[in-house]
Amino acid sequence: MRTEATAAANNEPALADYFHNRVLRHESLDSALAAQLASALGSPEMPAAVLEEVIAQAVAEDAIISVAMQADICAWYDRDAACDQYLMPFLYFKGFHALQSHRVAHWLWGQGRHMLAQYFQSQVSERFAVDIHPAAHFGCGIMIDHATGLVVGETAVVGDDVSLLHSITLGGSGSGSGNRHPQIGSGVMIGAGAKILGLVNIGEGAKIAAGSLVLEDVLAHSTVAGVPARLVGKIAAAVPAYTMDQGLDQQSKTESDNRDGQ
Repeated sequence: MRTEATAAANNEPALADYFHNRVLRHESLDSALAAQLASALGSPEMPAAVLEEVIAQAVAEDAIISVAMQADICAWYDRDAACDQYLMPFLYFKGFHALQSHRVAHWLWGQGRHMLAQYFQSQVSERFAVDIHPAAHFGCGIMIDHATGLVVGETAVVGDDVSLLHSITLGGSGSGSGNRHPQIGSGVMIGAGAKILGLVNIGEGAKIAAGSLVLEDVLAHSTVAGVPARLVGKIAAAVPAYTMDQGLDQQSKTESDNRDGQ
């Protein structure tokens, strides 16, 4: 990223100070992240300098935040056809900023600092149009493409290497307590506008088609689509989150015949 930032500053002198302040002046990626998020989330009541200290503390005390952040950057670079530099998500992608801010909020929530965690949630919602409850758990290697309109509830769990697009809801069902939000397995891809509601288990390597309404468990390595979502096929890719293929994978003729005959 330092190499990319240096080249970018040379190619676009008008942004030289920007690249210096955001990347080049920092001794570590963790330090740069703290400054980047603090700049985005600060307010007159909570200055960026104060937030930067909070974020730096979270990253220093929870090594997973930094590991996950680096995996997330690689996820964008590897999966997003519009991302041809590691620098891009770090500087410009609000899905990345929202996710890293959530990782800090999640650490604060675990420390019992609920009010400050909810401050992060509120600022992320206002600045990035992404609303993730601080208690929700995300694994590593997550890509949230475009991100606008993403809503994730309190007891939701998102595994490793998951790809999410915009306008997705991982929401609850009912007003009871306890686990009431979706549990997303590793390697899953969820298309734009999909709504997954309640304590629904999405199996490893599944694909949820854009615009689907999922109210029941989804088998591992299967594709569902529709309102309500129904099985439309087994998937060819072991990890659909990597390929980002938005097509519907068709079942074999035998599987389709068996379903039609039931």
